[in-house]
Amino acid sequence: MSFLRKNGSGILLCFIIALICNFLGKKFPVIGGAVIAILAGMVIGTFMKDKGKFSAGIKFTSKKVLQYAVVLLGFGMNLGVVIHTGEESLPIILCTITTSLVIAFLWYKFGHLDKDIATLIGVGSSICGGSAIAATAPVIDANEEEVAQAISVIFFFNVLAALLFPTFGHLIGFSTTSGHAFGVFAGTAVNDTSSVTAAASTWDNLYKLGTQTLDEAVTVKLTRTLAIIPITLSIAIYRVKHDHIDEQGRVSIKQVFPFFIIYFVIASLITTIAVNMGVDIEVFHPFKELSKFFIVMAMAAIGLNTDIVKLVKSGGKPILLGFSCFIGITIVSLALQHILHIW
Repeated sequence: MSFLRKNGSGILLCFIIALICNFLGKKFPVIGGAVIAILAGMVIGTFMKDKGKFSAGIKFTSKKVLQYAVVLLGFGMNLGVVIHTGEESLPIILCTITTSLVIAFLWYKFGHLDKDIATLIGVGSSICGGSAIAATAPVIDANEEEVAQAISVIFFFNVLAALLFPTFGHLIGFSTTSGHAFGVFAGTAVNDTSSVTAAASTWDNLYKLGTQTLDEAVTVKLTRTLAIIPITLSIAIYRVKHDHIDEQGRVSIKQVFPFFIIYFVIASLITTIAVNMGVDIEVFHPFKELSKFFIVMAMAAIGLNTDIVKLVKSGGKPILLGFSCFIGITIVSLALQHILHIW
């Protein structure tokens, strides 16, 4: 009861905002519920007079509910299928991830960009947009404004990719009788699942390919999502060695180790084993939907704690980083597809 008294009103507020934004996100999938929730949270937070009684629940939602969302995300992954069908695109995935992370590091080092912002945008661009940011933010102790800024940058280039890539793919000569090449391109060069789906579905509709492109793109995208595991663990290990050493010179593993990622792996293994034993993958669909809803809830909480004016004033360099990652990933994806004779 003490937990509810302390956190209930804030959690309920985030829940109500998430219900509305999740519905709107399904109506406008290119934008998505998470982005709408951040924007709604910012607007509501600006006009809230008595935020104090909601603050504990908002903080709980932005931190803990975000981690629960990542754990539930694991129930949507059959590791056997993802690894088997995504192996052709694996070299491209590894190179695009490396490209984005290197670009982010260079911006941090030489562009004097905040380390957490650079990390979140680099990881979000290279892996899977909002989900990767959700997984990484707790590991690096990113604050709400940093997460909101990273999500906003990722969203902008998501929409750009979803709108421009089908036309761009046609102009550079992707096959219009098969969805394979464009599917690999969308799956490796677009950073958020909703935008991958939008771009691939547009290609299928334009050239009457059924769901060829969509199936290919989503599988490649799921393979990219697995990179959440090594990336977050690597960041945690780095922080243990460099940022969390106590007065006796001992490392503080409990403070930074992302235990929720271990639960994500366990959830993925449960799904994989169950499917191999004959369980229909659709059984795990409610967990995936709940994961998406929890992300929308967490983004509403992050929006409520975000200063819009400060966000706008500090937006120039993060946008340039997002643009650099966007261009770099696109070029590397196309070049490797050409080298590997996929395109």
